[in-house]
Amino acid sequence: MLRSISRVGVEGTPRTLHPIVRDEIYRTGVKALRNAFRHAEAKQIEVELRYDEAQLRLRIRDDGKGIDPEFLTAEGRAGHFIGLHGMRERAKLMRGKLTSGRRRVPAPEIELSVPAVHAYAAFSAPWRSWFTQEVLR
Repeated sequence: MLRSISRVGVEGTPRTLHPIVRDEIYRTGVKALRNAFRHAEAKQIEVELRYDEAQLRLRIRDDGKGIDPEFLTAEGRAGHFIGLHGMRERAKLMRGKLTSGRRRVPAPEIELSVPAVHAYAAFSAPWRSWFTQEVLR
């Protein structure tokens, strides 16, 4: 059975990520891909990485059989980064959010979003300079 990543897309202007966030995003993505191939029996997977002003988003969608509802809510053991629970814990550490499940169209999906202020190494926003000058004097 041939299994492949059928599409990888990068949207927005790539930015340098905080090293720890970069590593956690990588680990989350690898786990999602492994789960799609191993558990969902996916034959094709789409990966999308989107850099925008408000957040960094990683979305992985596959043509597999979906995620067992039992695993969508499973808590796992504290401190153990296993499965979806571990992916959610990693997202929390990055001050991000992981959503998962089967969307009706087109396929099962995992989405990780991390606010720009926590994701990008050189995040700058107009409010930040005003805030720093006026409030933190």
